[in-house]
Amino acid sequence: MDAFSRSDSTAVNRPLMNLFDPKASPSPLRKPDNGVVSSDIMVDTARNLWFRLYTNNGSHVGGLPIPVIVYFHGGGFAYMAANSIAYDDLCKRLVREIPAVVVSVNYRLSPEHRYPSQYEDGFDVLKFIDNPDFKGFLPSVNTNSNRIQLFVAGDSAGGNLAHHVALKACQHQFSRLNLLGVIALQPVQIGCGRLS
Repeated sequence: MDAFSRSDSTAVNRPLMNLFDPKASPSPLRKPDNGVVSSDIMVDTARNLWFRLYTNNGSHVGGLPIPVIVYFHGGGFAYMAANSIAYDDLCKRLVREIPAVVVSVNYRLSPEHRYPSQYEDGFDVLKFIDNPDFKGFLPSVNTNSNRIQLFVAGDSAGGNLAHHVALKACQHQFSRLNLLGVIALQPVQIGCGRLS
């Protein structure tokens, strides 16, 4: 028997895996991490769909609005999370160095949640931040006169998610999002259909 999953492969031993995947807490406004503030935003409690929003206190670069990067973590669709220390560090670095606002999506994991739930979660986050009622962006992301300049990004399985979410986003009419491109870091490219 594999210690990391059930014998029938229907679930991953999450408590054991979490020993190898330490989590980071958000960095609130009162205690930013090198100028980066982060907070967790719930999208759908029934699915435990949420994202970590990273913003920089430094705001504008030359007076131009900064882009939003919606980031999907890697982990083979089955491991890691938006608040995994490795991804928390990466997102903070993106915010500081690009600069950008980063939305790190905590999508449902397999095998407990089968295809296409991960793609649906990613697209639902785009719809959530497109909603004018979402006021989570700082003034540096110009949400009034211009559309929000958006990239979707991810590594490994997250690169696959970024690709497929972007394809679906191209067929949707957003009210304030302007999808500019996909940043795929060593993406796992598998098809659109179920493999089993």
